[in-house]
Amino acid sequence: MILVFIETRDGRIKKGSLEALSEAKRRGAELGWEIAAAFAGAVPDTTAAEVFPYGASKAYVLESPALADYSSQGFARPLTSLVGELKPAAMFFSATAMGRDLAPRVAAALGVSLASDCTKLAAKDGRLEFTRPVFAGKALLTVALKASPAMATLRPNIFPLETAVASASGAIIRKSADIPEGFVRGKVVEVLREPAAEIDVTEAGCIVSGGRGLKGSEAFALLKELAALLPRAAVGASRAAVDSGWIGHQHQVGQTGKTVSPDLYVACGVSGAIQHLAGMSGSKVVVAVNKDPEAPIFKVADYGIVGDLFEVIPHLIEELKKLQA
Repeated sequence: MILVFIETRDGRIKKGSLEALSEAKRRGAELGWEIAAAFAGAVPDTTAAEVFPYGASKAYVLESPALADYSSQGFARPLTSLVGELKPAAMFFSATAMGRDLAPRVAAALGVSLASDCTKLAAKDGRLEFTRPVFAGKALLTVALKASPAMATLRPNIFPLETAVASASGAIIRKSADIPEGFVRGKVVEVLREPAAEIDVTEAGCIVSGGRGLKGSEAFALLKELAALLPRAAVGASRAAVDSGWIGHQHQVGQTGKTVSPDLYVACGVSGAIQHLAGMSGSKVVVAVNKDPEAPIFKVADYGIVGDLFEVIPHLIEELKKLQA
């Protein structure tokens, strides 16, 4: 069995979790393994049933008042118990902020290894092999985990979604989670959201990213205008822009920020420091706009525009508006 943790936000399943489930279905078909999904918290049957079209035959819902809000302590305890009961051969998480926080805690509780931020999986000799970037993306490492379950986090926007089978069905199994009072030491007091409710950069299909070349926070309005014309787009930023206070840390792409794999990455005024490249090296198409023809970003760009971004971006916006008219 491959067990996949399904992350939900505002009652909806995160796309990265469905991608992990889709990859589990493909590898499970090769190995002859069953696919199951695990939820935590108050999840209605309608939401739990959404995993069946993507390959899961069972959906386990772990319930407890302590799981109303996410905490690594609270979620890890019942998940660890579920794994002990089901004894799956492998367990997958999406490499989101939650997955990166939760998976290591579950792995530590089980005493097994974890392959993090995987970009490729393969079935070989009856077991799974995991490929992940190392050395800031300069090399790829392929590993096979000896302990069971073989645990991994899968990078979002890398693994294609399986074609959903609308007629698929399965069993929803609800389990009461044993979480003693006072066990969860951290508590969510308030959730602060951006007014625009933008897509997270890790889930975006297109990212328009700004660096030191924007010269100030006001210029990010220009990038937001461009992003609004692109499908499933979000605004990203380099560490220099974030450290300058021009935009929030949640937008930061790079080794000390978030790792992204969009279909299109538009780098505006981003020099291309190795730390930034490590976070966006999985982008399918990279477009760079920079007035410095020697900027390192051009070495990884599929398309490069040498010019002042304050002149180039308005032209791009104008042309996109014409195409959509």
